[in-house]
Amino acid sequence: MNQQIVISSGDINGIGPEIIIKYLHNKELNGVTPIILSDPEVFDYYKDILDLHSSYRVIQDIHKAEPERVNLLKSYDAAKGDINPGTLSKKSGKYAMQAVEKGIELCNKEEADALVTAPISKEAVNLAGYHIPGHTEFLAEHTNTSQFMMMLVNDGFRVGLNSVHIPLQEVRQTITQDAIREKVELMHQSLSADFAIDEPVIAVLGLNPHAGDGGIIGTEEQEVIGPVIWELQQSSYNITGPHPADGFFGNQKYKSYDGILAMYHDQGLIPFKTLSFGNGVNYTAGLPIIRTSPDHGTAFDIAGQGKADSRSFTQAYELAVHLSVNKKQRI
Repeated sequence: MNQQIVISSGDINGIGPEIIIKYLHNKELNGVTPIILSDPEVFDYYKDILDLHSSYRVIQDIHKAEPERVNLLKSYDAAKGDINPGTLSKKSGKYAMQAVEKGIELCNKEEADALVTAPISKEAVNLAGYHIPGHTEFLAEHTNTSQFMMMLVNDGFRVGLNSVHIPLQEVRQTITQDAIREKVELMHQSLSADFAIDEPVIAVLGLNPHAGDGGIIGTEEQEVIGPVIWELQQSSYNITGPHPADGFFGNQKYKSYDGILAMYHDQGLIPFKTLSFGNGVNYTAGLPIIRTSPDHGTAFDIAGQGKADSRSFTQAYELAVHLSVNKKQRI
């Protein structure tokens, strides 16, 4: 069962190309065909810096990809002068998004089995005219998906977010019974279908410190979150909460759950990255396509210096392969 995994290059001035090259260098492909979405100029530049001269095959059409070999599908036109490691630029933002767009197109057409996205700079892509808060929302828009969820994954540790890239002052507006119900149902569906977990056990975090302390510090847990959890329990969901976030992670309760729903970005990502940094994967649940990404950014401060750690990319790529196998087995 040959899997075609497309990999967007990320920002060409960040560490994306480096971590891709490091991972794929002399890699045993074992029935998987990786296809880098980039320009040969970019990967030749970073291969020279890293002194890693493994080969790849340049193609103009995905149907020309050679199985079980690293292929590079030319997805934009970059000149060598456009590559300036550590530098924010309009061109690098444009190229990054052209690669993502190509990856989405190939997955939508079922010409690729999964998309792994290397890190982009939100500032650079906005300079290039893509006014988006991040990959997640862009992917949802371009796959016509209305219900989706950002989920961070490290083996059995999975944290989903009720709200993602919004200002903290707007978080309270997202704490509704409908929103939480939707996210729990989406998480349950993803854990069951994508991760092949028969009876997922889900924890829901509270919004306020100490989960409101019985209404003393806030009433969202009593008035909104708790009633939804009770309702879902009556529908045979194996779900508990609302849990105080600090104690939940501090006491390692997260180890007893297949999935954890956090109310907002930093509530879920700070503990996740503290516990998993270097091994975490950003997975977008609810899409009709499979998309994974490393859980870190462009790291402009070390770009082009050969210092980038490819472990998170390794996990992202291998999860994409695993999920695509699961998907084919379901069909």
